[in-house]
Amino acid sequence: MNRRYQIISDLPKSLPMFPLSGALLLPRTDLPLSIFEPRYLEMVEVAMAGNRLIGIIQPQADQSQTKPKLMHIGCAGRITSYSESEDGRIHVTLTGICRFVLGREARVETPYRQAAIDFRPFAIDLVSGAGAPSVDRAQVLDAFRQYLELNNLTTNWEDVNAVNTEVLVNTLSLLAPYPPRDKQALLEAPDLKTRAEVLVALTELALKKSLHGNSTRMQ
Repeated sequence: MNRRYQIISDLPKSLPMFPLSGALLLPRTDLPLSIFEPRYLEMVEVAMAGNRLIGIIQPQADQSQTKPKLMHIGCAGRITSYSESEDGRIHVTLTGICRFVLGREARVETPYRQAAIDFRPFAIDLVSGAGAPSVDRAQVLDAFRQYLELNNLTTNWEDVNAVNTEVLVNTLSLLAPYPPRDKQALLEAPDLKTRAEVLVALTELALKKSLHGNSTRMQ
């Protein structure tokens, strides 16, 4: 990113909302998106002309509603790459900045939703590597290794071992093919240590299911 957010006052008090079931964005991780719905094409264009920030948040269970209720916590992402394709789609990458608590939704004329947000409960997100020394990195790596072995998958361990602990935990959280409720649990973990513990617990559960023939494969 070409901009740093150091304190909460550097961030806006409201954001456009992009509801995405199963999507997870965490600080200093990347989420690639291919956008084609007209309302979200407009949202991206407006964001690009402004602060480039968008709120990624999961809708609550029933997505058949025209305007489903949103989860209580999401994460702000900054557009750090942008391209257009001939079929009218926009391809962007959002880099996570800070989680937020959803506030009152604004009455707006835009086709996309906007809401007040509060970043203050997650001010620690602005500190790179916060909480990393408390993470049981060996436990995370062991769970990851078992998962790969059981599903006949491989990885470049040299690259994995070179990644710092925050990036390791958050990237594995993004890649893990778990259902929306589990993704939300990873997002809402109060600190990196807790997120690592939730990730290990979910992985161990997936391992047990795999042993009983109900395999969930890492993407």
